[in-house]
Amino acid sequence: MVPRILLVGDQPSLRHALTAPGSGPVEIETCSGSTEAVHTVRRRAVDLVVTDPANSMTEDLALAKELQAARPGLKVIVLAPAVSPDDLVTALRTHVFACFSRPFDIDEIVAMVHTALRARDWRDGIHVKSGLPNWMTLRVSCRTLTADRLTTFIKEYESSLPEIERDRLALAFREMLLNAMEYGGGFDPEQVVEVTAARTERAVVYHFRDPGAGFDRDELAHAVASTDPAHVIRAAIHREDSGLRAGGFGILIARQIVDELVYNEDGNEVILIKHLS
Repeated sequence: MVPRILLVGDQPSLRHALTAPGSGPVEIETCSGSTEAVHTVRRRAVDLVVTDPANSMTEDLALAKELQAARPGLKVIVLAPAVSPDDLVTALRTHVFACFSRPFDIDEIVAMVHTALRARDWRDGIHVKSGLPNWMTLRVSCRTLTADRLTTFIKEYESSLPEIERDRLALAFREMLLNAMEYGGGFDPEQVVEVTAARTERAVVYHFRDPGAGFDRDELAHAVASTDPAHVIRAAIHREDSGLRAGGFGILIARQIVDELVYNEDGNEVILIKHLS
């Protein structure tokens, strides 16, 4: 069955990108506004709704709630002119699949649309434990899908930073989250990683706590202590030759982006700190 996408408002660029040759079969329907979107969803099944980028985040979140009330489990991707930290927490609690603010990257949005269309059992992947503008703690399931979604939200959470710095921080965040999910949770969706993102006047702080027993610091000493890519590659080859899974690249990437990376004694908690200019 061809997936059905409902685009709210005038979105010719996104529509063109979603129907470009090689993008895969999709049925795209458009509507003029929120009221028509709710009526459409009530009349027939829709796999995904993408909100009107001209509407405010407040309007889009209200629409997302109405759409999900009309059709429980419906995936909604929010496009908005701007996203505040409070809006972001509300979006997570409303089970919005992803959100993007201006300036929009059409390729990123298209990639997330296709991710959403493939996603199954996604709704309970992110649970807000604490949601404040400067302190957000989440419990997330150990799935690559969840890591991809949460990284998108974190980019919006750090939207006050310059774009290049925000993208680099999002990369470090994703790599360390995947490390926690893989090494601590075995990519078992039943396992969860606790993630905290905090902001102070002078720093961005990320804290990850995974459900595993930690790691042997000697085995990953190359990643914990080194920022030399050649050193990490040599150590990874040695681990593979020893019958061990190559590891440490996520840590290497993060160390080259953030100013401080600190593990606890067991190795199942890590803090990333990026000092702000």
